[in-house]
Amino acid sequence: MLAEEQARLRAEQGWTYRELGEKVRFDHTYLHDMEKGRSLGGPEVIKALDELYGTEPHLTLLWKLARDSAFRDKYLRYMQLEARATVMHKYSLSVLTGLLQTADYARELLRAAQPLGGDVEDQVTARLSRQEHLTGENPADFRAILDEAVLRRPMADRRQWQTQLHHLVEMSERPNVTVQVLPFSVGAHGLTNTDTMLLWLPNGRPVGYVETGYSGDLTEEPRAVERLRLAYDRLRDLALPPRESVAFIEQLMEDIPCEPPEAV
Repeated sequence: MLAEEQARLRAEQGWTYRELGEKVRFDHTYLHDMEKGRSLGGPEVIKALDELYGTEPHLTLLWKLARDSAFRDKYLRYMQLEARATVMHKYSLSVLTGLLQTADYARELLRAAQPLGGDVEDQVTARLSRQEHLTGENPADFRAILDEAVLRRPMADRRQWQTQLHHLVEMSERPNVTVQVLPFSVGAHGLTNTDTMLLWLPNGRPVGYVETGYSGDLTEEPRAVERLRLAYDRLRDLALPPRESVAFIEQLMEDIPCEPPEAV
């Protein structure tokens, strides 16, 4: 209904997408995607359309209904976008992204999120299957900035943690994967409490996704995505260069205490 109303109102005025974009100061391709139902849009563009057409709060109310119904499927929507992305930029705040996890690391995280127990193997398999987007044919270009906190929070099993760090180094050797470490010494920054993923789709359109361990927020509104991108770019400038980052990880591997000898 929201998409159809936007199309009807524009058609009544006889405006092209480009003319409409100039009037509300939003990209015309973004407005096209909204009318075709490919993007929900954000409150800023909906408010601008309501004001332009003199329909306030009609479009805003429809947008809120559409947003609420879409909320349940937001994570599924993100997974679909991730699978199509040609470029991905990730900032990991406290744990490794699923795209770089070993099975043991993923299993430990998933079990920690289910303190009452339960089978997590299907979830582990599903999570690891996402990595084919980096290792299969026509892999996406992926950059991961890892906060030092990610690397200072080891797994319970020392050997599994060493395996995870080794896997991280191996992934960084792929031509399409870049890993950078953000040291504690950087201090506060624009994404201090924001675990972030930026995706670029085949048509060049960027999408942002921020999350906690319990929820996520998909952002497709261009101005909001641009703010995330600028914050990420500044963060990349503060992070260690790729070679120094790998050396940092390798030093952590060497610092892992050896297992104590078995008692005779």
